[in-house]
Amino acid sequence: MKAMILAAGKGERMRPLTLTTPKPLVRAGGVPLIEYHLRALAAAGFTEIVINHAWLGQQIEDYLGDGSRYGVSIQYSPEGEPLETGGGIFRALPLLGDEAFVVVNGDIWTDYDFSVLHQPINGLAHLVLADNPAHHPTGDFTLLDGHVHDGRPETTTLTYSGIAVLHPHLFDGCSDGAFKLAPLLRKAMADGQVTGERLKGQWVDVGTHQRLADVETLIEASR
Repeated sequence: MKAMILAAGKGERMRPLTLTTPKPLVRAGGVPLIEYHLRALAAAGFTEIVINHAWLGQQIEDYLGDGSRYGVSIQYSPEGEPLETGGGIFRALPLLGDEAFVVVNGDIWTDYDFSVLHQPINGLAHLVLADNPAHHPTGDFTLLDGHVHDGRPETTTLTYSGIAVLHPHLFDGCSDGAFKLAPLLRKAMADGQVTGERLKGQWVDVGTHQRLADVETLIEASR
């Protein structure tokens, strides 16, 4: 199974750090965020990695190279202009093949065990959902009997962690250009084609300086 790391975001809320450094190369505990993903994916047996990029993307290629020092092989999907999550994945599909693949947001930090995802999925997507963080208390979706649903206010919600397994057929009918992933997922949910699990472990969506500081604290505590 291949894996894709989404690394095309500009990181507006992380300025001034991201004025000269692409967000996935921002360091936590002295290590670029994206490097944690590469190490974890390699440890979980994922050796073929695709990385998309836009803002300052050449820096990502220059730093990571072909991936050999992490024990993986990296292919890049440069975008020029950001294509959003859905469009970025769709552009990279020729590199990802015909089977389901793992997707990881490049701007999260987690100690999640990616080896759990090394199995076939039933449907078009499998989402890893996290407990709702303070900055997103209403959550995104509900998880009932192993399936993910949208719009179930009477049940407890969880937040999409930015980790998923997607099947290329999820993008059937799409065309090249910028578009979001969420509408595709919601349509698949309505058709009962999205399974899910609750994330076990630590997870932070590193969208602000404060949350980057939170990651630093977690890393320090684990040492």
